[in-house]
Amino acid sequence: MKEKYLTFVMFVLGCFLTTLMAQTISVKGKVTDDKKTPLPGVSVVVKGSTHGTSTDFDGNYQIQAKAGDVLEFSFVGFTTQTKKVVGGGNSYTVNMQLKEDTHQLTEVVVVGFATQKKENLTGAVASVDAKALENRPVNNVTQALQGNVSGVNFSVGNGGGQLDSNLSFNIRGTGTIGSGSSANPLVLIDGMEGDMNTLNPNDIESISVLKDAASASIYGSRAAFGVILVTTKSGKDGRMVINYSTNYRLASPVGLPEMLDSEDFANYFNEAQKNNGGAPVFEDRIIQNIKAYKAGKLKDATDWNPTKDGNGAWNDYKQSWANVDWFKEFYRASTPSQEHNFTARGGTEKIQYYVSLGWLDAEGLSRYNTDKMSRYSAQGKISAQILPYLKLNYNSRFSRRDFSRSSYLGGLFFHNIARRWPTLPLKDPNGHYMNGNEIAQLNEGRDKTQRDELTQQLALVFNPIKGWVTNVELNYRTSTIFNNWYYLPIYKYGLHGEPIPISRDGEAPAGHSKISEWAARYNFFNTNIYSSYTKEIKKHTVTALAGFQSELFKSRQFSASRDEIYSKNSLSLNTTGGKNDDVSGDYQHWATAGFFGRLNYNYDSKYLLEVNARYDGTSRFLRDQRWNLFTSASVGWNIAKEGFWKHFGKFGEAVSEFKFRGSYGELGNQNTDSWYPFYQTMNIGANNGSWLLNGDKTNTAKMPGLVASTLTWEKVASWNVGFDLTALKNRLKFTFELFSRKTYNMVGPAPQLPPVLGTAPARINNTDMVSNGFEIVTSWKDKIGEDFSYGISANLTDSRQKITKYPNKNKSLGTFYEGQYLGEIWGYQTRGIAKTDAEMTEWLKTHDQSALGNNWAAGDIMYEDLNGDGKINSGANTLDDPGDRKVIGNTTPRYNFGVQVELKYKNVDFSMFWQGTGKRDLIFNDSPYFRGANQNVWQSAGFKEHLDYFRPEGTNSPFGSNVNAYYPRPTMDGGGKNFASQTRWVQNAAYVRLKNIQLGYTFPTDIMKTIGIDNLRIYISADNVFTFTKLSKIFDPEANGGSWGQGKLYPLSRVISTGLSLTF
Repeated sequence: MKEKYLTFVMFVLGCFLTTLMAQTISVKGKVTDDKKTPLPGVSVVVKGSTHGTSTDFDGNYQIQAKAGDVLEFSFVGFTTQTKKVVGGGNSYTVNMQLKEDTHQLTEVVVVGFATQKKENLTGAVASVDAKALENRPVNNVTQALQGNVSGVNFSVGNGGGQLDSNLSFNIRGTGTIGSGSSANPLVLIDGMEGDMNTLNPNDIESISVLKDAASASIYGSRAAFGVILVTTKSGKDGRMVINYSTNYRLASPVGLPEMLDSEDFANYFNEAQKNNGGAPVFEDRIIQNIKAYKAGKLKDATDWNPTKDGNGAWNDYKQSWANVDWFKEFYRASTPSQEHNFTARGGTEKIQYYVSLGWLDAEGLSRYNTDKMSRYSAQGKISAQILPYLKLNYNSRFSRRDFSRSSYLGGLFFHNIARRWPTLPLKDPNGHYMNGNEIAQLNEGRDKTQRDELTQQLALVFNPIKGWVTNVELNYRTSTIFNNWYYLPIYKYGLHGEPIPISRDGEAPAGHSKISEWAARYNFFNTNIYSSYTKEIKKHTVTALAGFQSELFKSRQFSASRDEIYSKNSLSLNTTGGKNDDVSGDYQHWATAGFFGRLNYNYDSKYLLEVNARYDGTSRFLRDQRWNLFTSASVGWNIAKEGFWKHFGKFGEAVSEFKFRGSYGELGNQNTDSWYPFYQTMNIGANNGSWLLNGDKTNTAKMPGLVASTLTWEKVASWNVGFDLTALKNRLKFTFELFSRKTYNMVGPAPQLPPVLGTAPARINNTDMVSNGFEIVTSWKDKIGEDFSYGISANLTDSRQKITKYPNKNKSLGTFYEGQYLGEIWGYQTRGIAKTDAEMTEWLKTHDQSALGNNWAAGDIMYEDLNGDGKINSGANTLDDPGDRKVIGNTTPRYNFGVQVELKYKNVDFSMFWQGTGKRDLIFNDSPYFRGANQNVWQSAGFKEHLDYFRPEGTNSPFGSNVNAYYPRPTMDGGGKNFASQTRWVQNAAYVRLKNIQLGYTFPTDIMKTIGIDNLRIYISADNVFTFTKLSKIFDPEANGGSWGQGKLYPLSRVISTGLSLTF
């Protein structure tokens, strides 16, 4: 029985294997290019599976497949092609001829009021696709773009790394220094002016940057310094595709200074005071208590002083002995955030749709009264072919951003944090926060802002005959901002824990409270009507475009504040009892209009010509100065399409594109801070007089300034030359740009008038500046075998700006002057630090340094005498007589770069992005963050870097001698004689930062499809991973500004995130 059963099983198994073998076919063949040259390394995969192979050196391959399978042939530089396996038998031959991938050349790029094939571009245009923005743990679009676009320079403002802070940016350097002028690039979102940072990065399809006048001039006076065109995702013909993506983040502060512990701090401050001839800051008793507290022998860090402040108080600062690192106390070690995005897109041949929802919830780094931000976004797009010649496009987009923080988390807080001594206790012995450590101010107040933006866009596209397209676009945006800001009374605490009202920094009296509310509504109306006609005659293509554009912006703002809040449970203007009311409001608007045209000529993508003209008007100037005509032209020549190119042999075969480009154009800038610069306006104030009338403050009106009737456009003229190279089957791409931009008729100061006039002279057009620079963009993509692909891309940008005309008759160095490069640092040449008193005495015999200070000794700076007069000074502070000063550096960032590396092996992908600046000088000689204990005792700081200060041989300092120190001897005289601007303090601020690194895994498609999932990718990512720089560790190379001084700002964050992207 068992034998029969075994025989039956073997029979069934044999039949099954025979059937299976019959279904499997050995497919073989050869893969060549269009010239029948064998292609090694071509990937051959059974589509929808992980089963595959690659061609050998002679282009041959062999793979097992079944009838009905589809083979997919792919290779870098060639279009991917497929072939279905048909026929019976045990073998089947499929020879494949791959065609060169011309996607790079036929890629469509968004330009002004149109799209163009990339191969036909003649202006300076850069593009970024959505991939550069994907899965980055950033709060806004500008953070993701930094370093990804050549010619676009990003910088961190005084807000630092705060949750709602946006990077500022320019295109090709500073565009204007005109008084009240702005050089911000024009940002257009789906053809309408907008703010990129209101967008959900997940909604972006592509970004184009128009950098020269020829490509930007079609947009007129708003585009004098470049245009950024953002295109959001749209619907597509086909079944509905749903995507859900999410990530969870942990952020931690980077670039925080390292504070001295309390013992080192006390000794450091005592030596600084000693060098100044003063009594020690800390008594011996306090230093002993500091040591005992650090050793755990003392429980409390302060004691009660019955005579302090008149009625008694807990000792602090000089009389306390805590050991607090205030940076670690105020900032959390890590803080969480999460983001969720949902999209659905699809449609039919006649109707396509796109819907998206997004939510970002983030917490800030502040430990006390934590700052928070939430961003909500929703977008809906629909495109409908109503008639064969008429299409309707509708786009609705909404965004909300809620941001809240402590009302004290501003510039003053960042100024104070560095001045908080480690000896100041966190709490008194009763457990109450100590007076003076900022925590009460942080906790008792909130600053809340809600920003809503709703955009509505309706467009009709007429296409009555082939080649003729007319667009009518109606755009509307309304933005509403509401801010609620308040602070409550704060207290210190007595011996038995009784609260005692105190005043906030800069506010009086003690126990004061205040609430302020501010609201604004902005309405923007935009109409675009333009028509284009394209005619092709054999190899000749001509496109003509003409149109009209109008813009109207309306602003209404209102603010009010009152003091003496009744209850923190009812925070409104009505629940206050103070008399110091402050109410203000305004209504303003501006408008522009323009007629534009463009003519493109293209001969076989070999010879290219583009001419633009725009007649623009603005409401910001008087009627006779309101309109102006701006023109531009550009040409291109793709030499690789010439017949003689093939005679260059292998080089000619390797290069598929070698296009030379050149452009010139002029634009006007009407972006001024005043919307009505030609009106004499009087500033009227209610109840803000400095005197009383019948017991009340008076209303005031200030005399208006003078205006010039000739005030008109700033002009911008620029030229650009460059070339684009594509070679080695599109694996290698290289672009070079050389540019020059002249901004002339900038608004500058008029000649001074007699003081008896009583007001400042009018501003007039009288200043010129030139910006010169270059850009390089290159990339390489290739594949090794069937499973491994890689790519590297890089960009490099440099520019300098030089003043060529400025009304500075005396050539004063206190303002701009002709011949000046923006960012110049003027200062003295440093010989070094005197190591002995004798060395300093000998130096002073021939170098009189009395103009900078007195009591020079060992450990002080020796300044060089550059003009040979024996006296160290700044002369007349003019270009002709600068004394002993010279240009010692420049703060302009030079050689900005970005490098992207991408690797993929089977389903595993890896990428890293490096970003940085190749050359930049910074000087922090006026900042207590940098100087340490070299001002008065209350304006000094103590960080670990400050201990590298001069100490003579034989010193009794607890730190020992240090005659080769970086810092001079610390002195708390406040004079700063050792910190005059000089070569010693110029910092090298060049840096390289690993901006992002990411590792991902995509689950096999054939497995995922069995459960109804098209694609599933998981990843882990990190931003601001580490930095290489020679800059002082006290400062971050990106974030080193601050409204209260250098370095005094919210820190940047290192962000670790993990997430997934699911498509079905």
